[in-house]
Amino acid sequence: MLGIIGGTSLLFSTLPVLEKKNISTPFGTAEILSGDIVMLMRHQNGRPPHRINYRANLAALAITGVDRIIAFGSAGSLKPAITPGSLVIPTDYISLTDIPSIHDHATEHVRPELSARLGKDLFSLISFAQFGGVYVQTCGPRIETVAEVNALAHIADIVGMTVASEATLACELGMEFAALCTVDNYANGLGGEVLTYEHILATSKEYCTRTGEIVNRIIGHMG
Repeated sequence: MLGIIGGTSLLFSTLPVLEKKNISTPFGTAEILSGDIVMLMRHQNGRPPHRINYRANLAALAITGVDRIIAFGSAGSLKPAITPGSLVIPTDYISLTDIPSIHDHATEHVRPELSARLGKDLFSLISFAQFGGVYVQTCGPRIETVAEVNALAHIADIVGMTVASEATLACELGMEFAALCTVDNYANGLGGEVLTYEHILATSKEYCTRTGEIVNRIIGHMG
């Protein structure tokens, strides 16, 4: 079954009508939207990135039978050539934060990865996206400093606060995982503007129709 994780980029989009359910997991309760596919909105109830219960969210998807996940992630561009409004399907990731694990009491070395097969399937549907690139995750909720952005630009292409945690947990739970990152802005210091959460929301609203169409295209072809 296909699972879709949504975030800020889906806030203003028209999404399919699904049944709301609360799923109990060993890590807490998570709210999902269920039907022929399963959706999970990571920022439900206004939850910021550093307060998301990633373990409960990914466990809930696994419990409901999800075996493939497409995650939408808002990101900032670390490269001038990756312009705001563009889409990136990353092929690898870096995390500068603690990644949660379902293995609290066992030594399990799971190889983290983004699914090449799922990423290519996604690109076949959204050929105007950039396929390839490195996503780097920072802690949030603050944005990165100018010095951090300059350093991160040497090792990654886009920066966000959620996808690496979700991808790693998906691997631990045996689910394929690919991400579609919406580039909302240039990272701090690259675009000559003062970044705020309101700026990110404005970009989400500007592209809400396109994002909604992409969600429905994914469901129609991959669900």
